[in-house]
Amino acid sequence: MPGRVDSAVRRSREDPNAFARQLFAGLPQRYDLLEEALSFGQNRRWRMALVDAIAESRPRTVLDVATGTAGVALALAARTGAEITGVDLTEAMLRQGQTRVDRLDERRVRLAVARAERLPFADDAFDAVSFTYLLRYVADPAATLRELARVVRPGGTVASLEFAVPPPPVWRSAWRLYTRLVLPAAGLATGGREWARVGRFLGPSIEEHYRRYPVERHVTMWQEAGLEDVRVRTMSLGGGLVMHGRRTGG
Repeated sequence: MPGRVDSAVRRSREDPNAFARQLFAGLPQRYDLLEEALSFGQNRRWRMALVDAIAESRPRTVLDVATGTAGVALALAARTGAEITGVDLTEAMLRQGQTRVDRLDERRVRLAVARAERLPFADDAFDAVSFTYLLRYVADPAATLRELARVVRPGGTVASLEFAVPPPPVWRSAWRLYTRLVLPAAGLATGGREWARVGRFLGPSIEEHYRRYPVERHVTMWQEAGLEDVRVRTMSLGGGLVMHGRRTGG
């Protein structure tokens, strides 16, 4: 088991985009239900903290990167009057997202395939940018943050949600037990082989990411990308990380 996990983490670093497509291609049908179950029901709280950070700036246009099945995009539409563009690498996830958008008849949400590292939008195109669970699936997080900042107007808001690693000793030990044992078993029981694979990969992937990019380094990368007033909020005993800041020059 450890060998397979180490191999998956290594492959995710070698070609993050391809790995992400493969990892998520089989998940769309039950993604939202399982996302809640496998985060101890905390994903909804984390997501709303992200949406709150965006909504406070009263944007007219928002880009939601790594939109998946459009959960954040739809939450942003419900909280704001903005036009929302959601982009993701995985077409299967976007198809499920489009089904949700159509079911709610939410005409302010549009979805498209795009890479976070090379967005097909002009400079300063959006009032705000959001992204979720993205930085572990790109080869160069600092360059990706620069690209995200490029498409938001000066003074516009950028906000993110990522998994995080709780502090030692008690909560980190409990988190490791959950991610190494409970998460894969729960994934298998509720979502089948695909979710068991995600469960096995998730904990080691998160720890590896923060070994390479501690939270302090995240803040520095945001600032180097041209973002200021960067705020960090850890949630659920350190299991979730919400960040937001403003593009300089506004």
